[in-house]
Amino acid sequence: MGTSGWQYRDWRGGFYPERLPQRLWLEHFAAGFATVEVNNAFYRLPERDTFAAWRARTPTDFCVAVKMSRYLTHIKRLRDPAEPVARFLGRATALGDRLGPVLLQLPPNLPANVEALDATLRLFPADVRVAVEPRHPSWWTDATRGVLERRRAALVWADRLGRPVAPRWRTTDFGYLRLHEGRARPWPRYGRTALASWVRRLADAFGADEPAYVYFNNDPGGAAIVDAVAFAALARRAGHPVSRVPPAPPRDAVAATDG
Repeated sequence: MGTSGWQYRDWRGGFYPERLPQRLWLEHFAAGFATVEVNNAFYRLPERDTFAAWRARTPTDFCVAVKMSRYLTHIKRLRDPAEPVARFLGRATALGDRLGPVLLQLPPNLPANVEALDATLRLFPADVRVAVEPRHPSWWTDATRGVLERRRAALVWADRLGRPVAPRWRTTDFGYLRLHEGRARPWPRYGRTALASWVRRLADAFGADEPAYVYFNNDPGGAAIVDAVAFAALARRAGHPVSRVPPAPPRDAVAATDG
C-alpha cells in the first residue's frame, strides 16, 4: 500500500511536518508506508547513485516500484528494447532488495504490438517483477494476455473516477493496482464504495500469500495519503493483511462516503 511518488509540496503541513526539511521526506514517508511507486524515473532516469542512496535511506522492508523510462515506451515505442532495458536495469538494480515491480506504462496512442511487448518482457531477469499498463483498447486480446502470462508479467489494474479502465485479468502471481482519480469530494478523493469494491476484487483474484501492490496516484491536496489509509482500513476490516500505513486524524481515517 503506497502512493505514486512522495515529493509533493502541497503535502507539507499535512503529511509532512511544516519544519521537516525536504531532504528528509523520503525517510518520513518510508516510516509511514512500506512502498512507493517512483514516477519521476519515467521523465528522467536517475543515476545509479540515486537509486543506491534511496536504498541506504529506507528500511530493510521498504519496496520501491519504478516506472520505466519513457524513452522505451513513448519515444522508441517498444522498438529496439535491448539498450533501454539494459540501461534502466543497470541503474535501478542499485536498489538491491528494495527493488519492487518495474512499471511499463504504454502510451494511449500506441496500438497493440504483441511481438514488441514480448521482445521487451523477455529482457527482464526472472527475479524482476514487471507490470504492464497498456492504454489503447486494441491491447485487450487473448494474444496480449498470453504474452503476459508466458512472461509472468502483471496486467496493471487501473481506475479512474471509480471505474476500471482495463480488463481485470490475473496474468501472474502478483497484482498491481493504480488508482488515478476518484469522484468523491473533495476532488480527487475516492469514496468508500469505490475503495471497498477494489478490496473485494483484489481479494477474489489473489491469495493471502500473493502480493498485490496498490498505489494511489491522486496526489493533489494529499488525497493519495488519505485514500491509502482508508483503503488499508477497509482491507483490514475485511480480514486481509496490509502493509503499514501512517496514522490519520479521525476525520480522515475512513473513506469519503460518496463515489
